[in-house]
Amino acid sequence: MQRRQLVTAISAALLLSACGSSNGSDSIEEAEKGARNAVESYVDALNSRDADHLIEVGGVPDDSRARREAGRILADKGGRGLSITEVQIDLDMGPDAGSAKLKAKEKSGRTTQDSFSVVRVHGTWHLTVFTDRPVPSGKSTSSTE
Repeated sequence: MQRRQLVTAISAALLLSACGSSNGSDSIEEAEKGARNAVESYVDALNSRDADHLIEVGGVPDDSRARREAGRILADKGGRGLSITEVQIDLDMGPDAGSAKLKAKEKSGRTTQDSFSVVRVHGTWHLTVFTDRPVPSGKSTSSTE
């Protein structure tokens, strides 16, 4: 009887460890794919000079501040006919946050690169391309004035 319980316990442990390792690697791959898709969406928004799409990829509220900043980003980087040559995702802050490095070629032939923080909020990946955001009420800045 003891031998049967031991075999059952070992089998259960092996099954659980096998399930855990395959699920972990699958979730990292899916997370990297989601972050990569956000970078691709960013490039699409730039190429089409689409402020709505850029705001969506940035994950910020669609307000006048976001519209102004989207306009500045698109004036600076938009409409260049970017084609992605490389995207490197590093989820170094856990399965929901990390960094992305983008290398692309403009239609003029010029090579460009950019780096972003990427974050998954409620299952959707966003790039931190918007910097002109207010500090939430009740929060202080990290300034040491």
